[in-house]
Amino acid sequence: MIGAAHEAQVDGSSIAWGELGAGPPLVLLHGILDSHRTWRRAAPLLARHFRVLMPDLPGYGWSGRPDAPYTLSWYARMVAAWMDVVGLRRAHVCGHSYGGGIAAWMLLQERSRIDRLALVAAGGLGREVALGMRLATIPVLGPALTPLVIRFGVPLVLRFAPATVGHIEPAEASLAVRMTRLPGSVRALERSVAGVINVFGQYQNMVDRAHEIAALPPVAVYWGTEDPVIPLRHGERLLQRVAGVTLTTYPGCGHYPHLDAAPDFARDLSEFLCDRARPPARVLATDGETVGDTSHGSRVAPQRVGAGAAM
Repeated sequence: MIGAAHEAQVDGSSIAWGELGAGPPLVLLHGILDSHRTWRRAAPLLARHFRVLMPDLPGYGWSGRPDAPYTLSWYARMVAAWMDVVGLRRAHVCGHSYGGGIAAWMLLQERSRIDRLALVAAGGLGREVALGMRLATIPVLGPALTPLVIRFGVPLVLRFAPATVGHIEPAEASLAVRMTRLPGSVRALERSVAGVINVFGQYQNMVDRAHEIAALPPVAVYWGTEDPVIPLRHGERLLQRVAGVTLTTYPGCGHYPHLDAAPDFARDLSEFLCDRARPPARVLATDGETVGDTSHGSRVAPQRVGAGAAM
């Protein structure tokens, strides 16, 4: 584990997590077929200002793999229940990819638990997604492919597709392969994907339900300009739907800017979380007006930063 290792039973599943630093709590949620180790380069930098907590989501990493639905709603409840076990009433929450989808979904079910929300190349902001993930949802074909993807596809992607999974050290790639082959991983992957994606793309999109949230927190979005998994335009589209959101991009980075541009990302995220003047986000109606407000919605301009060197 990164930092101090912990494990607890949470609603029928063991959840393992690592902790670093002290200060306001910051929960980091990893993506699908990943683990808390995705934050290994950014977490020590963030720990200078925050108590960083990095759970392995159930179904992944060193956490349990229960016979559970693995839907966004289930994950949102599990993260909230885990926060209860840890003793966190509220925290800043940052999620990458599928973890970003969970973090955003928590606004619908667990709004009181989130101080500020950060989304890194997050799911749930648009329909488009990589073709391989859509194929995994086709009846018969998907269940036949998923075990092969875990056994043969994951090692190949980790070695030859840095735009998809970031620039990974050989030892980290070996560890990732080992974790994805633990019993129950295939079931977790199949159900996680089916819960948000079909052959046409992502069908669970928080942005389409943002108007249901009474009061949004401050929100910031981070994206690599060369992301082949979830396109940058999803983040750009969010700016058109929700006022007060900032989009920070990392030129030359793929789906893992927090890994390949860790110093820049940690700096940008820390500045967002520490900016006391940052206003809450506000949902815009289709005519550009803020939902529930008579004043015209204004948008914070996107920030553009350069990517750090791959490590």
